[in-house]
Amino acid sequence: MATQLTTELHHGAVTAQGFATPKEDHSPQKIRVPPKRILPIIFLPGIMGSSLRVTPERQRELKNSNNAVWRPDKVTEVGSLAVYGATRRQLQLDHEATEVDTYDPVTNPTGNKDETSDERNSAVRIDAVLPHTKNSPLLEREPDHACNFLTVDEKARYRGWGEVFFSSYRTVLERLENVLNSPGQEDSWKAVIDVDPTAWHAGPDCLLRPLTREEVDRVLKGTFFPVHAMGYNWLQSNHESALKIRKRIQKLIDDYQSRGFQCEKVIVLTHSMGGLVARALSHPQIGNMSETILGVVHGVLPALGAPAAYKRMRCGFEEHIGGLDPTPKIIGNKGSEVTAVLGNSPGGLQLLPCRAYGNEWLEIRHNKVLFGSFPKNGDPYDEIYKVRNRWYGLIREEWLNPAEQPNVTFARTCLYLDEAREFHEILADYYHPRTYAHYGADPSQPSFATVVWEIDRDYTGRHWRDLAIKKDDGQGKLKATELVDGKYRIETKIKLGPSTGPGDQTVPLRSAEHQLLKGKVKGVFRQTGYEHQASYQHENALNATLYSVVRIAQRMWWSP
Repeated sequence: MATQLTTELHHGAVTAQGFATPKEDHSPQKIRVPPKRILPIIFLPGIMGSSLRVTPERQRELKNSNNAVWRPDKVTEVGSLAVYGATRRQLQLDHEATEVDTYDPVTNPTGNKDETSDERNSAVRIDAVLPHTKNSPLLEREPDHACNFLTVDEKARYRGWGEVFFSSYRTVLERLENVLNSPGQEDSWKAVIDVDPTAWHAGPDCLLRPLTREEVDRVLKGTFFPVHAMGYNWLQSNHESALKIRKRIQKLIDDYQSRGFQCEKVIVLTHSMGGLVARALSHPQIGNMSETILGVVHGVLPALGAPAAYKRMRCGFEEHIGGLDPTPKIIGNKGSEVTAVLGNSPGGLQLLPCRAYGNEWLEIRHNKVLFGSFPKNGDPYDEIYKVRNRWYGLIREEWLNPAEQPNVTFARTCLYLDEAREFHEILADYYHPRTYAHYGADPSQPSFATVVWEIDRDYTGRHWRDLAIKKDDGQGKLKATELVDGKYRIETKIKLGPSTGPGDQTVPLRSAEHQLLKGKVKGVFRQTGYEHQASYQHENALNATLYSVVRIAQRMWWSP
C-alpha cells in the first residue's frame, strides 16, 4: 500500500509530493514538484459588488440581529431594503458607518454570536472536484490528514471570494483559477489559442495577434496564478479605497513570501467602478503601485463617468433588459431612495460624468425642439451637480437627509462633489502603462449617453429654466409651474426621455471609448451581447480577459 509523502519548507510551502511504496513495487514513481513562483490575480468588483457591514453602534441603532447591511448574494437579506423607504437606506448604507465584510472564521465579526463567518459566506461553494495538496496556494482540496485542514470553500473564502457578489462574478473567478492553474483545461484554451482576437471584437487599431501554444506554455510553466478578490467600500471615495487595497496587496505579497514563495508583482482585474480604484491604485499621486502591478485588465470601465448616475439619483434605477440582478432596484426604485444613499456617498458621486465627458449631455426638449443643454462650459459640477433652485439640477435637497442625521447637508454633498472633481482631474488620461480593456459597444443595450427631459407639448411658457417642481414621482415624471407676473399660472408636465446610445445599459460607449481614443492601452475589445453587471459571464469577455492576462504575464521578469 502506497503512503503519501510531502516535503516542505519550514514555512509550510510544499516543495515536492510523492508516494512511498513496498520494496517489491519497482514501478517508477512520479513526484509532483509545484512551482515556487506566484503571480496573484486581484479582482476588484464594481459598485454594489462588495459586501458591507456596519459598526456595532449603527447595528444597535438599526436593531439588526447581525451587522451585515449589504450582501448581494443574500437576496432575501438585501431584499428587506425594498420594504423600507429612503430613511432606512440612508442609515444602512452610510459611508461613515460601513466597512467591507471580510471573512474571518477565527473572530467571526458578524455582530451575532450565533452566526459564524462561514455561515455568513455560505454562498461561496466551489463545486469542482479538485486534486488535493497540503498547503497548496491553489484552490485544491487538502488531504484529510493534513494539519490545519481547509476545504476548497474555505480557501476561496480566505481569498476574498465571499467579499464580492459571488453569484455574479464566480464565472470569471473560477475560469481563471482553473484554466491558469490546472492541467486538462484544453477546451477553455481552444477558444483562445491560435484564435484571432477580432473574434472577441478586438479594436482594429490595436493590432493584437493570436496567442500561440508555445506562448501560453511559457507563461504557465513554473508559475502559480492564484485568483484573489478584494472588496472595497464603494460608498467611500475611490481614492480612499485605492489606499486600502494598496495595503492589502502588499500584505498578500508579504504573506506569500513568508511561506517561501517568490512573489513580486500582481495582475489586477476590474469590473466597472473597480477600474477607477485600480487607476487610482497605480497612479503616482495616489497608490503609486504601477511597479508592483504588472498590468491591469478593465471590464466595462466608466472611464469618464456615466450619465446614468445622474438619471438614477433623479429617477431611480431602471429595469435592465434581460438582466437577472435585482440589487440595483433594491438600492433605489425612486430617485428619493437613491439620493439618500449616493447623494451622501463620495464614491457614488465619482461615477457622475466628469469634465472630459464633454458638453451638452443633459438636454431639455419641447416637441423635439432643443430648449437647452448642459453643461455649456465644460463644468458639470457647477452647471448641473451643485446648481440650486433649478428643477433639472442633480440634487433634490429634500431627498438628501430623510433620516435627519446631523451634519448631512447640501453643503456637505457639494464638498464631496469637489472631491469628485479633484479625483477626476488627477486620474485624467492616466492608465497603467500595461492595460487591456473590454467594454460594451452594443446599440441594443441603450446606455443613457445623454439624459433628456421632455417638457409637455402643451407648454406655452417662456421661462422653462425657472419652472418649479410641484410634484415628483421619483421615477421621471414631474409636474411643474411657471411664475408669471409674480404668480404660478402655467402648469406643465415633464418626463424623462428614453435611454439612447450604444453601451451596456449603464456605461455608454462615449465614456468607455476614452480608453481607446487616448491610445494609452495595449488592447481594446469593443463588444456586444451583454448587460453591464453580467459582462463577466459572457464568453467574449471571458476570452478577452484570459488573452489579456496571458499577454500581461508575458512581461514578467523574475528576480534571480
